[in-house]
Amino acid sequence: MKKIYRIVPFAAFLIMLASCTESHVLSYDVEKPVTIANQEEINAYADLKTYVDREANPNFKLGLGMSLSDYVNKNVMYRLANRNFDEITLGYEMKHGAIVQADGSLNLDNVNKLLKTAQEANVSVFGHTLCWHANQNATYLNKLIAPDVLSTTGPGWDLIMENNFETDNTSNYQINAGLTSSYTAAGQGANGTGRALKLTNASVRTNEWDAQLYIKFSPAVQVGEKYRLTMDVRADVTASSPTQAQLNPGGYRHWDFFGSVPYTTTWATYVKEITVSEQMKDCNTIAFNLGKTASNFYYDNVKIEKYNATGSIQTQEKTPEQKKAIIAEALDKWITGMVTNCKTYVKAWDVVNEPMSDWPNQFELKTGVGKTNMAADEFYWQDYLGKDYAVEAFRLARLHGNPNDILFINDYGLEGGGDKCDGLIQYINYIESKGQIVDGIGTQMHVTLGETTIERIRTMLTKLAATGKLVKISELDMGIKVGGVTVKTENVTSAQLQQMSDFYKQIVEAYFDIVPAAQRYGITQWAATDSPANSSWRGGEPIGLWDLNYTRKPAYVGFAEGLKSSK
Repeated sequence: MKKIYRIVPFAAFLIMLASCTESHVLSYDVEKPVTIANQEEINAYADLKTYVDREANPNFKLGLGMSLSDYVNKNVMYRLANRNFDEITLGYEMKHGAIVQADGSLNLDNVNKLLKTAQEANVSVFGHTLCWHANQNATYLNKLIAPDVLSTTGPGWDLIMENNFETDNTSNYQINAGLTSSYTAAGQGANGTGRALKLTNASVRTNEWDAQLYIKFSPAVQVGEKYRLTMDVRADVTASSPTQAQLNPGGYRHWDFFGSVPYTTTWATYVKEITVSEQMKDCNTIAFNLGKTASNFYYDNVKIEKYNATGSIQTQEKTPEQKKAIIAEALDKWITGMVTNCKTYVKAWDVVNEPMSDWPNQFELKTGVGKTNMAADEFYWQDYLGKDYAVEAFRLARLHGNPNDILFINDYGLEGGGDKCDGLIQYINYIESKGQIVDGIGTQMHVTLGETTIERIRTMLTKLAATGKLVKISELDMGIKVGGVTVKTENVTSAQLQQMSDFYKQIVEAYFDIVPAAQRYGITQWAATDSPANSSWRGGEPIGLWDLNYTRKPAYVGFAEGLKSSK
């Protein structure tokens, strides 16, 4: 205890001494890094949809394209969508290929989950899309119009070639210079019926192959295949003729093909079955060696057959009229079922998507006719229903939806400076001449900084606004090219990101500047974030308003500043 008492006075002394010493505080200021300061400015912006002047635009919808799973699973994208946007559009899950099953039934369970989730969040759902050529269950549709099966047979012999010599058609046989040919009189063929081929070898030749008959067929034989030769033969004297396997008439390959044919002075049927050997491979001609016997040789009812181990199917193509009726019924079933199911919550539809052809035929409809690289999910309704396919799609959507549903036609490249925008407007006029109403026009706007110009965008918006229809920027996103080369996310510079921001601002401002308030349906940003490298859509490109870590980009600022012009 004594030691403790001694320590306490000493500590007090040190404290008193320190209190008498002048205090000096070091001044240390660090300038905030520019990148942090810039990001803080971006983060200071409010949620996107708050920048829309709702008094001037009471019906305007700021939309976002996204996947069903991201929304119904209520992950980060769900929260981002609800905070910043009024409406969502699914990229795939409301399309024919996602809904229509192999038997033609509609699986709407996932869509109904989405509608329920969106309704709870008070976010509207735009129906995308009812009639398109891509993302279709093409397997099911093509099966509907496949040829009718007339009959099926089990394993057996398929006819490859035959000739009964009742006509002068010599396309499947010929002779060499050692023989002369003619036909018998009618009634002198096998069994006293019809006529027969008559070949004359005038003298015994040095080689048996100096006088040859060639029987031709197609396709050429392959190793392991089974063939059967059947023919009625006779000669004026008893004789025989070996057969050779030839690649073509005179093109010798092997000394034996269908055995040695015996002849007597009366008609007899010769039948020979073979299995193709390596020595016979690729041959399509039987050569009959007649050179060792001077005689007249007679042939009738020559037939070559190939064994089919799996059997055969006889089919008949459906007529264009039949196909049209079948596809019309399939379109009716699909649109009726989809619209009826969703009408309690979906009030606007992309009814017809991407109808117009690309350059140079932008006044014409797209077609699959002549395409050699058709994707597995491609099906062109217009190739079966004709120009009125969109008329029927709008009729069905109008008939089965709500009375005030807003029905759109949608296409890409309208800002490209070509004729597609004019072609689409012309097609809308055609649809309406057939009694259907198109409420709105969607312009996708997958733009590229460095290629797309604001002048062309303004020209397009002016044309669309002049129609008096609602105008929707339906799938806006932005990539960048320099010198024609796509810039990937990892290579984009700060200066380029700012240029993209400025271009977003110009685009959104142009929409509000040119499109009258009553015609402004809205703008849908197609990509919230940049595209992952493995994405099928603009993979690895900086196309979003957020990066892949959900951090706002300069593009967010450009979009928000553009929305401020919504007056």
